[in-house]
Amino acid sequence: MNDQIAGGIDVEAVPDTLAERPQWICWRTEDRDGKATKVPVDPETGSFASTMDDRTWTTLEQALEYMATGAATGVGFVFTATDPLVGVDLDDCRDPETGEPLEPAPSIIERLDSFTEVSPSGTGYHVILEGDLPDGRNRHGSIEMYDRARFFTVTADHVDGTPTSINERQEALEAVHEEFVASQVSDGADGVDSNLSDTEACDQSLKLEDEELLENARSASNGEKFARLWCGSTAGYESQSEADMALCCLLVFWTGGNAARVDHLFRQSGLMRDKWDDVHYSDGSTYGEKTVERAISNTNDVYDPSNESGTCDVGAQTTTTQSHSREDPTSTTDRTTEETNSAQAAYLAEKNQLLGERVSDLEATLEQKDTRIGACHRIDHRVLSFVRPGLCPLS
Repeated sequence: MNDQIAGGIDVEAVPDTLAERPQWICWRTEDRDGKATKVPVDPETGSFASTMDDRTWTTLEQALEYMATGAATGVGFVFTATDPLVGVDLDDCRDPETGEPLEPAPSIIERLDSFTEVSPSGTGYHVILEGDLPDGRNRHGSIEMYDRARFFTVTADHVDGTPTSINERQEALEAVHEEFVASQVSDGADGVDSNLSDTEACDQSLKLEDEELLENARSASNGEKFARLWCGSTAGYESQSEADMALCCLLVFWTGGNAARVDHLFRQSGLMRDKWDDVHYSDGSTYGEKTVERAISNTNDVYDPSNESGTCDVGAQTTTTQSHSREDPTSTTDRTTEETNSAQAAYLAEKNQLLGERVSDLEATLEQKDTRIGACHRIDHRVLSFVRPGLCPLS
């Protein structure tokens, strides 16, 4: 360590490849459902940051300044599709008391041979290198690899004996990925996100990149609501579970009802928490799987870029809109680009308005069910003694 310390971070230990990029955020620890969760923070506003919205990122200097105020626990670096960087997260492979690495960390760190730091908990390592992350699974067990839409907490607690720079290590990355991630048999614990090849195949059918999809959602008539939920705000909801459902319904619309992609996107949002992957049901389903499943079943109207039928189903209703029946702009030579964009914007706005109404109806239904359940629990036990076990007079 040296004298140039800012907010507890050794600035000189941060590789130039990271320090020079304006892809920095802060993070703080929040308790969610009894579990400590690292929440991304926008250093300029203090509100939630998003790993898919560069408007919430800033420079390392500004991130450190905000961290120094005590409003954040640390700083983080966001990986994007436009940079050549890959982060390898090795968790639960270091003794925090002795500092001794545990298998398989030593062999992976040696083979990757690039900048390596100790994680904030002291129980793992971060390796950052240049390369292209191979297709397929990106995580197995305590090993995770990311090259976009994620942030790494940066401690700059450099591991002695490893390079101080970020090196290009494509062949080593492919070998480590094949041995420790791709070739491992899935036990289902990694969830949908552990098999990104499936998600990528679904992405091709929608033909919208994540960033474009999110921008469309923010620009729609209910975009402000989407933005709040995406950044992790639960304002207006009695519980985070209700907010989770509301965001998933919106994502169902924009992904065309694609469960794998809803899960993939939700994991990037500020609402993501450890509970998402917890098994909550007797059939082995996780909380996240059931939330996505219910959101899909309650959202009949979805965005389909190729739909020119002129109708959209909302519940039992069929609505015809002018924007749906618009002619194909590629077949009309005298239609201007401005007119085409206007028609598309009107189409998206109306679709979102309809979706917003369905989300509101869903929220009202959930609130009614919660009220009935609460009333059931308040019934005097003397009354319940006359009722068959498991039945509620109000159900």
